Amino acid sequence: MKRIWTGFWWVSCLAAISATQGCQRDAPVTESTTAKQSTVGSQKPASGHNSSEAGVSQMVLIKGGTFLMGTDDGMAHEGPAHQVTVKSFWMDATEVTVAEFTRFVAATGYETEAERFGWSVVFDMKRGDWTRVNGANWRLPEGPGSKALPDEPVTQVSWNDAAAYATWAGKRLPTEAEWEYAARGGLIGKTYVWGDELRPGGRAVANWWQGHFPDNNTVEDGFAGRAPVASFAPNGYGLYDMAGNVWEWCADWYADDAYLQTTYHNPAGPAQGLERAMRGGSWMCSENYCSNYRAASRSHATPDTGLNNLGFRCVRDE
Repeated sequence: MKRIWTGFWWVSCLAAISATQGCQRDAPVTESTTAKQSTVGSQKPASGHNSSEAGVSQMVLIKGGTFLMGTDDGMAHEGPAHQVTVKSFWMDATEVTVAEFTRFVAATGYETEAERFGWSVVFDMKRGDWTRVNGANWRLPEGPGSKALPDEPVTQVSWNDAAAYATWAGKRLPTEAEWEYAARGGLIGKTYVWGDELRPGGRAVANWWQGHFPDNNTVEDGFAGRAPVASFAPNGYGLYDMAGNVWEWCADWYADDAYLQTTYHNPAGPAQGLERAMRGGSWMCSENYCSNYRAASRSHATPDTGLNNLGFRCVRDE
């Protein structure tokens, strides 16, 4: 039975950010190394596949280093801020697209969990709430009558679906630590992946909800829903859409107190759990309900959850 009612509701940012007290850092942390911006058009293929068959995204080499993970100024599960060291890895420059997922399905005959269940969860803009929609899946993310465009991030994929794609492509899902390190793009302690100002130069620089969620979307950023990948400028490491557009699955099991039980070198999250971690916020995140397009924001859902604002990107070891 698909367990979504305990896992999906906060994904739309239905909780306001409240300042919390956390551990205070003694001194600012500096990056121990600088990530090298280097892209490749292919990757080490999975066994039995070549890169053209896998339809792999262009990848960016993120050189390992030490950074300040989390925040002391957000929600309780986002702190305390703490130093973490990660090794070098390659990361997809963009979220996995519908076109890429289509190639995966064509090559393997894979059927997603939403397709097997016959339904998934969609945010109903008229009702202002999440609802079960029969027939919603990665091809029809809002249900019958909708259509997923080839260049937008694939959604309505569960964690299990994302992991299956990653394995086929010779990759894996990123840890939360890898994801946040990469998202920060070399910036130290900044609120957003581009800095501390939400609208630098007075403009929206990512796909998030401007206006009053869920009844008024001013579409200041140019998109009322999902945007094609790479519609906005990349961060300092050459990665696109590390804030907004769609939430992204991470490899880790989720725990509210994960940062209190973590290791500080290549942490992989709790050993077990009921839900998987998600990062990056989505086009539904707004100032009046949340700001989960912040670099330190975290969320979670059961591994079989599919939503129309939840996708993924992959990594592989250097």
